[in-house]
Amino acid sequence: MTPAEFRTSVLRHLKYAIGKDEQHANTYDWRLALTMAVRDQIVDRWVASTKATYDGHEKRVYYLSMEFLVGRLLEDAISNLRLMDVAHDALHDLGIDLKAIVGNEPDAALGNGGLGRLAACFMESLATLGVPAYGYGIRYEHGLFRQRFEGGRQVEEPEDWLRQVNPWEFIRPEAAFEIGFGGHVHVKGVRGVWRPSETVVAEGHDTPIVGWKGHWANTLRLWASQPTQLFDLDRFNRGDYAAAAAPEALARTISRVLYPDDTTPEGKALRLKQEYFFTAASLHDIVRRFESAYHDLRELPTKVAIQLNDTHPAIAGPELVRILLDERGMAFEDAVDTARYCLSYTNHTLLPEALERWPEDLMRGLLPRHVQLIEMIDGSHAKQYPSRAVAICENGQINMGELSFIMAHKVNGVSALHTELMKKTVFNELHALHPDRIVNQTNGVTPRRWVLGCNPRLAKLITETIGPDWIGDAERLAELDPAVKDAGFLERYADIKAANKSELSNWLSTEFGFSADPRAIFDVQIKRMHEYKRQHLNILEAIALWQEIRDDPDAGWPPRVKIFAGKAAPGYVFAKEIIHLINSVATKINADPVTSPYLKVIFAPNYNVTLAERLIPAADLSEQISTAGKEASGTGNMKFALNGALTIGTLDGANVEIRERVGAENFFLFGMTADEVIKRRTVANHAAKAIAADKRLARAIDTLRDGTFTPDQPGLFAGVADNISGHDYFVVSSDFADYWRAQREVDRAFADAKGWAAMAARNTARSGWFSSDRTIRGYLNDVWNADIASAMVDRAAE
Repeated sequence: MTPAEFRTSVLRHLKYAIGKDEQHANTYDWRLALTMAVRDQIVDRWVASTKATYDGHEKRVYYLSMEFLVGRLLEDAISNLRLMDVAHDALHDLGIDLKAIVGNEPDAALGNGGLGRLAACFMESLATLGVPAYGYGIRYEHGLFRQRFEGGRQVEEPEDWLRQVNPWEFIRPEAAFEIGFGGHVHVKGVRGVWRPSETVVAEGHDTPIVGWKGHWANTLRLWASQPTQLFDLDRFNRGDYAAAAAPEALARTISRVLYPDDTTPEGKALRLKQEYFFTAASLHDIVRRFESAYHDLRELPTKVAIQLNDTHPAIAGPELVRILLDERGMAFEDAVDTARYCLSYTNHTLLPEALERWPEDLMRGLLPRHVQLIEMIDGSHAKQYPSRAVAICENGQINMGELSFIMAHKVNGVSALHTELMKKTVFNELHALHPDRIVNQTNGVTPRRWVLGCNPRLAKLITETIGPDWIGDAERLAELDPAVKDAGFLERYADIKAANKSELSNWLSTEFGFSADPRAIFDVQIKRMHEYKRQHLNILEAIALWQEIRDDPDAGWPPRVKIFAGKAAPGYVFAKEIIHLINSVATKINADPVTSPYLKVIFAPNYNVTLAERLIPAADLSEQISTAGKEASGTGNMKFALNGALTIGTLDGANVEIRERVGAENFFLFGMTADEVIKRRTVANHAAKAIAADKRLARAIDTLRDGTFTPDQPGLFAGVADNISGHDYFVVSSDFADYWRAQREVDRAFADAKGWAAMAARNTARSGWFSSDRTIRGYLNDVWNADIASAMVDRAAE
């Protein structure tokens, strides 16, 4: 397509879809018109891909996830279609800045952290590889929340991304399913007839996801909850206007907010409703699609691979059994086997409390037939393994981790360490019964967004050095390794990092009035707020460093800017206190005339994909400091390494594999191993002993109690201090001294600019293995028993 042809398409949409002419169009209008012109190009490929899948009778992959953190789609789509120059030239001829138009797009508020971003990377890689696939989730109206700070405290406000038209989505009224809750069940033999007392309609909204080079496009189908009865006209005419609109308001509640606060019974019920709502709608859609082409449901596993992204869609097991048993008449044992060979489950946590457990009474009230089926599944498994020491139903709870494991034919970890720890901890007993079920698929990220898109300067240097093929095959980044020895290459690499840092520094100044010296170490920790991720260890080290600099400001301290970002769950009080602490420390340190030339701290609000795309290319140091044995994998660590940030981290999650691949000499290791952490917790008063042995640590903790950062409320952070010096389950105090040592190693290494640039470049060159393309190939081979449909890709491309 030529710029002139593309310009004509944009102007046609501006006039006939938006209803504006060039003279009166604003940035929003131009973005919608541009998006529709790009979407036209994708739809041609989308339709061809769908036809090729049906014609080829290929197996489809269905990815069920509570989150899809896709971020902005416009720039990604233009890039994957290889229309960036065309779009730039077309808009430039119209006097329009492409960068400004792309920047006008809101982030889709469909996720929170790594779970949702992984799902988004997987969808892009599935399309890049030409794997017929659907992603299924919820079309949240208000997402998680928009974060702002008031007095340093997190304040949650609703996201408003859907206040504007979403030009990417296609509403599918034909893909609508009635979803029930509550009611009663009539049982005859093993079959049941469920009569729900409450129903809503799941309405499909489709977004096409195009892969690299635009050869293939898949579907992200998100469900919106609508009322079965739109409006009670009789009540309205009687003047009861609120009651007349109540059915719509209650139905839409299901798809309004991601992860509603579940500290109340109502919140718990809403979460369970959300999980069943999107899972049931997805399964009905999958079965409908299968039955449109095939007749024998026992063949379902040969055409359908369903991946459960964590335990949120765990109800898929009993729901698919219900469809096959109660609605299609299949025998119970056959229904269980058929469901199991369709289903596989990705575990994302080693925290027992994070493996969902629902009160049996709650589930029985909302999903009475499913509780019966879960009891039958549990009983069948117990009969098959009479010596088992684990159950799905126990102590009035329904364990969704155990349900997911028992109803999946494969269970995968997301890093090598996590997979081995799964076998030894959360699924120890089930692994002993099913030793071939657990497999490893280390996470990955798409290099199209996380290098080509967010770091165009670096992408250009890589392409000029080794050619463009790395974009579709990131493992070819290894071809950069010889260039690291070239002084000219390293100089250009360092210049790119400096330019990225200057750009971020200017943005921080414009947005927040925050001054960051681009020559400083940009030390970045951006992730969901949680005690195991140990943002409090990071800020504690900042406090200790501030004190040391004040003691001896002329000791040659390299300047450092600590950058935090991340959201705390609304009900997670301690995580919110850590945010408040970081902001309070930042206020004090940034205003200190003695130390501010050497140390500054900022917490950037409302972390999302777009903010990550700003921060990651400019980072010098990647903080991956979770308590060993608690982080399943991480994907931020991979993005940072690809973009040349050196990792300071523990032997946790995918850090282990990153260190192995980039080289121990290009990684700042600290802290106890997972086994050492377990042993340390058995030591009486382990935190107190660590504090007594480290005066630097003791002095830093004292500031949390004496009001150094909150003079008007001296004891405000005493609870944080008590946690660190008391039980300290996440061994912050015991790991502090080694963390301090590693940070001073960072200082010394950064002082050698050429040496640092070489270490950073080796991280880029050796991180190509952490591509989500590689991960998807692993799933295809080891989990889904499916192929890359190369012949179909060729047909679709034609």
